[in-house]
Amino acid sequence: MAAYDAIYFDLDSTLCEPIQGRSQLLETAFERAGVDQFCTVAGLRAASNEVTDAETDQEFFERTFEEAADRAGADPAVSPDLASAYLETIDPAAVRFRSGAEAALDLADERGPVGLITNGTEEMQSQKLEALGISDFFDVTVFVDPRDGVPPKPHSKPFEMALSGIDVEPSGTIYVGDNVYTDVAGANAMGMDSAWINLGHETAPEHEPTYELASLEEFETIV
Repeated sequence: MAAYDAIYFDLDSTLCEPIQGRSQLLETAFERAGVDQFCTVAGLRAASNEVTDAETDQEFFERTFEEAADRAGADPAVSPDLASAYLETIDPAAVRFRSGAEAALDLADERGPVGLITNGTEEMQSQKLEALGISDFFDVTVFVDPRDGVPPKPHSKPFEMALSGIDVEPSGTIYVGDNVYTDVAGANAMGMDSAWINLGHETAPEHEPTYELASLEEFETIV
């Protein structure tokens, strides 16, 4: 166990998950767009890691579906329709805490300042925070919005903003997230400790986390 000056969390798939399953969301989006499904949730997730400078949610999903289509040998021209259908299918407020998340937040709050760094615009992500009842929980919240000069993780800017918002040194902090590419790599590059929630999407992670957890139910073992 370690003592940290501040603890930071990711939001999507770390603290919360959609009430409707992601596989069903994706299937419905393809149906609405009238396109044969060419990727799985894991495939879309992998494709999204290649999109680093989209300025809107629409652009992000267009480029994500385009990347997924390229990888699957499908027609990337369907990407705008798929992006629109996906955003129409998603209800940002229809989320619930992941197992162990509420207890992890309470424990982190007992230890000191708590921050949130999330790849997503304030418009979309704030609806999730409100639905979960944690809009005012964090000591600092960093939303990604390239229009405001905040590029997505693993870029250093969101982490720098979160660290300066609490005024702590990276070496005394930890970041908890589910994505090896955006969360673990971003935190490691900043000199923060990293805790990876292994949801089974990546069997041989490129970047080594400080800790690997099966779920946030194990969070107490590292703090």
